[in-house]
Amino acid sequence: MSWTLLILHISAVFLSVSSVAIEHFPPEKEAMLSFLLQFGYLQKPLERVTEEFEEHEVTEALRSFQEASELPATGVLDEATLAKMRQPRCGVEDPFNQKTFRYLLLGRWRKRNLTYRIYNYTPDMPISAVRTAIQSAFRYWSDVSPLTFREVQYGWTDIRISFHRRGHGCSQAFDGTGKVLAHADIPEEGTVHFDEDEYWTEGSYRGVNLRIIAAHEIGHALGLGHSRYMNALMAPAYTGYRPNFKLHFDDIQGMQALYGRRVNEIASEAPTQPPVTTPPLTPSRKPDPCTTDLDAIIFGPFKKTYAFKGDYVWTITDSGVNPLMKISTLWKGLRGSIDAAVYSPRTEKTYFFKGHKVWRYTNFRLDYGYPKPLTRVPSHIDAALYWEVNQKIFFFKGDGYWQWDELAWNDLSMYPKKISKLFTGIKANVDAAFTWKNGKVYFFKGDQYWRVNHQLHVEKGYPQSKTERWMQC
Repeated sequence: MSWTLLILHISAVFLSVSSVAIEHFPPEKEAMLSFLLQFGYLQKPLERVTEEFEEHEVTEALRSFQEASELPATGVLDEATLAKMRQPRCGVEDPFNQKTFRYLLLGRWRKRNLTYRIYNYTPDMPISAVRTAIQSAFRYWSDVSPLTFREVQYGWTDIRISFHRRGHGCSQAFDGTGKVLAHADIPEEGTVHFDEDEYWTEGSYRGVNLRIIAAHEIGHALGLGHSRYMNALMAPAYTGYRPNFKLHFDDIQGMQALYGRRVNEIASEAPTQPPVTTPPLTPSRKPDPCTTDLDAIIFGPFKKTYAFKGDYVWTITDSGVNPLMKISTLWKGLRGSIDAAVYSPRTEKTYFFKGHKVWRYTNFRLDYGYPKPLTRVPSHIDAALYWEVNQKIFFFKGDGYWQWDELAWNDLSMYPKKISKLFTGIKANVDAAFTWKNGKVYFFKGDQYWRVNHQLHVEKGYPQSKTERWMQC
């Protein structure tokens, strides 16, 4: 039965011609929906009361997977598509670069000399063989970049490698033999987990090759997303042991886009005569986090703090700021100079506002149907934040604010209301605002910032300097 006929049949039974629910499917269709949800092709219908999916959403999600898998993008579930979905693979989502086939960048480390530690070992291989395989996996990346990696035997380290079964205190449980083989966090988390239910090997066509899978997951830990080139190391599916495996050019270009080329590689290409240089025609517009004000700030995907200015974004850690990146490098399709941004822990969605439009992302993938027009709040808002107490999103413009519930109908006829009536001590025309990981609300304007307590009063001792406290300048 074709996908279209199946949808119509189910729709007739449940008196709905435009939406389908996951529990209504035969096993293979249920498996398809679960796969599309797990790996980021299909998003939960958070804005609807039912748990149903629109037919066009499922078809488009399936078509996206087929296109990424180099299958005919028909939107019809067939045996070839099911076979691709059954391939063993990485547990990280597939937010591919939707515009081109180029690598996808998800973040970078602030330093170039990294340490790693293997916390436990699979019984499938001798300890020395595991260490050699992991060392070889790191070497793939150090051979094409200025990064160095050093193994340590104890203490805290940058990248932490371990083997686990099923639930293991991580947000993603493993699923037994086959399917998901391993997963990793992006910088600067440094977590790499392998599924101990797999049979790990090296130098053999039997089992799962530890060296290749480790190199893939280390790629994530260094900041690379999945590649749409099926022969690339960073492709999501595992295609088996390859004795003379080499990095794909997409893997190399992605790593060098993050960290540059290896130092001796650059030196070997140096010309014998100094090149003639000319000054750039236009000055760089890259902002200086130590002097600039903010367009927006969020505590967002992967529990990181992201600051935005112009075309650039950077993450903030306890020790200062990380290197700047183009916003469009992380959030594809989003141009810079945004008005405001907000991340909702309630729905795990990130919203960006610019002019009279809103963009919504799941992690770094633009949701279907976006951008959309802003119709019930003013354009060019100043700031936005998520308030944990009532799980609402607040918009700010001038001296007014609006309150919005993502998952319910909102009567906004009583808005705007005065900011100062709700947030005592906060003035009009703020630059940015957000709720941080400590649950406190922060407002920014110029180099000053204010912290608001749970009673919505500015705390004593504020404002303070954003440059000193946040940017560590």
